Amino acid sequence: MNIFEHVSEKNKKESYPLAHKLRPQSLEDILGQEHILGKDKPLYKSIMEDRLRSIILYGPPSTGKTTLAEVISKQTKSSFERLNATNSGVSKIKEIVEAAKLRLVNSKKTVVFIDEIHRFNKSQQDALLPHVEDGTITIIGATTENPAFEVNKALLSRSIVFTLKNLEEKHIKKIIEKAITLENINITEEALLKLSKSTLDIRTALNMLELLGKNINEESVTELLASNPIIYDKAGEEHYNNISAYIKSIRGSDANAAIYYLGRMLAGGEDPKYIARRMVIAASEDIGIADPQGLVLAMAAANAVDFIGMPECRIPLAQATIYLAKAPKCNASYNAINMAMKDAEIPIKNIPVHLKNVAPYEESKIGYKYPHDYPNAQVEQQYLPDELLGKKYFL
Repeated sequence: MNIFEHVSEKNKKESYPLAHKLRPQSLEDILGQEHILGKDKPLYKSIMEDRLRSIILYGPPSTGKTTLAEVISKQTKSSFERLNATNSGVSKIKEIVEAAKLRLVNSKKTVVFIDEIHRFNKSQQDALLPHVEDGTITIIGATTENPAFEVNKALLSRSIVFTLKNLEEKHIKKIIEKAITLENINITEEALLKLSKSTLDIRTALNMLELLGKNINEESVTELLASNPIIYDKAGEEHYNNISAYIKSIRGSDANAAIYYLGRMLAGGEDPKYIARRMVIAASEDIGIADPQGLVLAMAAANAVDFIGMPECRIPLAQATIYLAKAPKCNASYNAINMAMKDAEIPIKNIPVHLKNVAPYEESKIGYKYPHDYPNAQVEQQYLPDELLGKKYFL
């Protein structure tokens, strides 16, 4: 390397973002994730002994999925390939697999890191499956989405899922302190504590640290935090976490929590039609016949969303949310239809003859008793098929 290349490389490294400069280079450098990377844990041992099998790393953004994969790439003697699911098609997978087969001739294994594996479609995931199964490649998938919903079941069964957690405040603080030393930043203790508590995303914390400059006090951190919008991923895991918390708060009759999650979703830009649809489902699933008016009000709120839109539709959504949370609860309809659909798989010979579709004047001839001809419009006769006679769905 000549002097010009040396200077260029030095300038390039100095221009790297803090998050890149502080990226761990070994397992010992990684803070947090002790539940999977403690020295007594199977994942730690398999990485250190270079006997890793296919794994999927699942967790929120900035929990170290890619970092862990990069550390593994330095630790393993296997050839290490990288794919990003957003721009790698089946042809690229085939290319990597063919190269992996050639390496196996020389007893060299191949590890393939697939970032955002949840974005692989079925055909792409199917293309991986036989080669993971026969050991041609070992995969490390990284995803922010729940693998149980987003990864091919067959591929999932051939991998072990490890869940990464958000860093704790003490980890964020320690990494910020490293950055402060590296960049020679002057920061008050109050500012350091406020910044450490401001986010669970270390990349965000380091980006804010860079933005704040070389001399940082508590006031400057407070001003920067006040200018940041609510973090809400409408397409990612937080989208599902928030709607789940909202529905469960309604089910649990906590109107305050339900309103909070409604407000959080709306402030984060969630589609109010999506919220309304889930509210209508909750009105039947969780309130049901305990208060049939709940479904009426939920439908009215859904219609209001269409009719007036945001921001005003937040009000009928809030009204319906509070009503549903405070309403009595009954999931009998939900349980009944689930049991009935399961029993629909049971083969039956015939629907009772007297219930079959015939001309009205023929009904009495096949034994059908017209309920309105009897007191209180009720009459004893068989309605369920013989195979399900006596079965109770509505309990």
